[in-house]
Amino acid sequence: MLVLIFFFQSQNDDDDSEHPIEFAGGNVQVVSTEESWKEHLAEASKDGKTVVANFSATWCGPCRMIAPFYTELSEKHPSLVFLSIDVDELTELSTSWEIKATPTFFFLRDGKQVDKLVGANKPELQKKITAIVDSGGGHCEEK
Repeated sequence: MLVLIFFFQSQNDDDDSEHPIEFAGGNVQVVSTEESWKEHLAEASKDGKTVVANFSATWCGPCRMIAPFYTELSEKHPSLVFLSIDVDELTELSTSWEIKATPTFFFLRDGKQVDKLVGANKPELQKKITAIVDSGGGHCEEK
């Protein structure tokens, strides 16, 4: 059996392959434990906010390509909660959400899926986020 292994190296000399800092910029919060996942979802539900959860991997080229755009979106839409989950670090959580490809983006309200996007499709990600914000899904108005 022949096994081919490909290694991709970033063009950036400052690349830190051990910890993908580009996945954590802007208002993106890195989820490193199942407890913190539950806490983020509970906090968002309490605040009436929609969660955008990016299930990705450090070795995934498309994930690395869309990460800066995801960070940019998090800065443009502070009414949403942007999370980043490494599928290799949180395998049980990723399995429970049936992640078959990376990146996979889930849009959650009250901890329940309202939409999903598989793949690093910038226009579609922008479109889904705009639709959520336009529908008032970013947060509930205080009464």
